[in-house]
Amino acid sequence: MTLVQVMWEERADRSVALPAYQTAGAAGADICANLLAADRAAGIVIAPMGRVIVPTGIRVAIAEGYEMQIRPRSGLAVKFGITVPNTPGTIDSDYRGPLGVALVNLGAEPYVVRHGDRIAQCVVAPVVQAGFQVVDILDETMRGAGGFGSTGFGWAAPRSGGKD
Repeated sequence: MTLVQVMWEERADRSVALPAYQTAGAAGADICANLLAADRAAGIVIAPMGRVIVPTGIRVAIAEGYEMQIRPRSGLAVKFGITVPNTPGTIDSDYRGPLGVALVNLGAEPYVVRHGDRIAQCVVAPVVQAGFQVVDILDETMRGAGGFGSTGFGWAAPRSGGKD
């Protein structure tokens, strides 16, 4: 098991749950909103198409060679259009600042984030750092340069020469 160290922010409400897995087979641990004292009663309103960073009241230390991915909660996304705009958001192993969760409201109605709400989930995953090398020619594959739906679904770029 990989251990993530968690430290409370000084202003945090320590009665709010720390990140936690809700079931034995869960890949993601739920993260809760830990709002500033001034926002706790009313919550934070996210207008349609609005974006906010919701505080969690914690800082984390992730082991070298790992990252913490911040992902949307599917229920919030489906029911209300609340999602993470930079999905997945990445918390690097060398970051030690406050953990905030960027949320966007893609729904038609304003959404209120309440103090203590489960707002996202985090997945701790191994990271491989690659080297980058300039070459003159790339190896050939069956797919080649096909992208954006070239395997049969979705959008495909028009072919060169002006012919579709």
